[in-house]
Amino acid sequence: MDDRFILIGFRYSVYTRIVRMALLELGLEATYVEANPFAVEPDAELSRHTAFGRVPVLRHGAFTLTETAAITGYLHDLTAGRALRPDDAQATARLRQVIGIVDAYGYQPMVRDVFSHGFYRPHLGEEFDPDKVVTGLERSLPVLQTLDLIAEERLKLNGKDVSLADIHLSPMIAYFAKVPRAADLLSKYPALSAWWAQLCNRPSLIETDPFAMR
Repeated sequence: MDDRFILIGFRYSVYTRIVRMALLELGLEATYVEANPFAVEPDAELSRHTAFGRVPVLRHGAFTLTETAAITGYLHDLTAGRALRPDDAQATARLRQVIGIVDAYGYQPMVRDVFSHGFYRPHLGEEFDPDKVVTGLERSLPVLQTLDLIAEERLKLNGKDVSLADIHLSPMIAYFAKVPRAADLLSKYPALSAWWAQLCNRPSLIETDPFAMR
């Protein structure tokens, strides 16, 4: 079997960054292929591997996998002894809950609305809508409230036992916090803020920052 990994992604994609973080945390290497899911014409590289036209895509020899949580879980299962998923049933449930909350309720308001229109588009000189930032912040409130309760409980998001939940959440918080109003809002949630104060310095997060990468 060909054991080489190929990661197809978009450098600014928060989900691509999640997989890049997981690779670093697990001590794995992948050949990276850039593909733009927002191109006017469907990206040919993506079209070859997924009908959804979304990143990331992981190729492992003849095996192709999409969906970020599936990819990070697969990478974890291939690397015995590098525990990013707890054995405890309740901690594992919290891990899955964090990932589910982020994907279902967090990504759209925090990344596509607040980050995109409050930082990304202005940074690239593209048209942006300030109202998207306002509504995104409002829609982020229940997400932050719930994550703060989970962090306060300390089964997960405790800043100590880094897991796939931390890897899934931290790139989104990193993007969200680039907008000053969002950073101010985050500071109102003490347990989540304490978690972020530790995770923001994680080498895998720093090394995968697309705005710092050369």
